Amino acid sequence: MINQHDDVSREPLLAGGLSPTDAVLLHRETLHMLRSGIDTAHLDAYSDDPWPPTVLRSYEHTLPLAQKAVAAGTRPRHADPGMGIDIDVRDDAQFELLPDLAPHTIHAEGRRGNQLVFNASDSGTSLRMALTQEQKTELLSRLHTQGIPPQAITSPALRPTPPDTTS
Repeated sequence: MINQHDDVSREPLLAGGLSPTDAVLLHRETLHMLRSGIDTAHLDAYSDDPWPPTVLRSYEHTLPLAQKAVAAGTRPRHADPGMGIDIDVRDDAQFELLPDLAPHTIHAEGRRGNQLVFNASDSGTSLRMALTQEQKTELLSRLHTQGIPPQAITSPALRPTPPDTTS
């Protein structure tokens, strides 16, 4: 999570035990809330499970983005066509691919500069997000209106700082 001074202290995580439907809603709400803070995003057009019929259209629109990037010279020709597909989050149609596919893909992420803001992986079972306290409150409110309990997200325990042994 990013604190009030934009310092990362803890990253909320997807808690276990959510239904697949609730996990999809959590991914979607998180991405819609974080969109304005994401500069760059990419996703992998692979899933451990068959793509749900509701997202097949988005999946079919994702692969041509990689092909266009190769044609434009911004993506190596030898790159796996389904891995690391860049998504322009400023473009509404491209952005919508993220909330559709992130809950099902093996990997999707969004960054602000060098900071990871959103990371979904393992076909919907893993989600990390960097949130300010205000964003966390807003996300919990959004989830509440969808009937998802606040326990859906959790913060990992802070690891103790190892003692300084250089002196």
